[in-house]
Amino acid sequence: MSEHAAPFLGPWLTFYAMIGSSAAALTGLMFVVITLVTRAETPARRAGLDAFSTPTVLHFCVALFVSAVLCAPWPSLAAPAALIGIAGLCGFAYQLRVLWIVRHMTAYTPDTEDWIWYSVLPLVAACAMLGGAVALRWVPAQALYAIAASTLLLIFMGIRNAWDVVTFLAIQGPPAAPPSS
Repeated sequence: MSEHAAPFLGPWLTFYAMIGSSAAALTGLMFVVITLVTRAETPARRAGLDAFSTPTVLHFCVALFVSAVLCAPWPSLAAPAALIGIAGLCGFAYQLRVLWIVRHMTAYTPDTEDWIWYSVLPLVAACAMLGGAVALRWVPAQALYAIAASTLLLIFMGIRNAWDVVTFLAIQGPPAAPPSS
């Protein structure tokens, strides 16, 4: 892969600057949500964080990472393809771990919507990212659309899932205060 990256990545700079900025801001907001959730940590709350909140933060962080990688002035597409491929592969493996956690939760039984938004779509995003990274070698212009779609899916999933967590907490009420000693 010896082609220069600038002709392929240049048109995407504004897109990834917007996605990266959004991902960074949304990651910060998730820290506020997680702080509210962890005031009184229990095993059930820990499982909820591991299954729902932490993956949402990770989705935003991956979108920020991909944005930073694709905004860098690479001399060729080899390094960004490798980095994004690793991110996609790690995302896929991480999502399998999340699936295991969700499957073994006892305090909450996920409904169909939860399975779609917290399990199926993240796997789709990871596969699209990995596929786009592999395709950068042969069809870079088209592969960048797959990577962009996966990154945008991560942002939209993160927004939707963050809203889901916040509304769940609002309906459930604030965390119980820890017992005083």
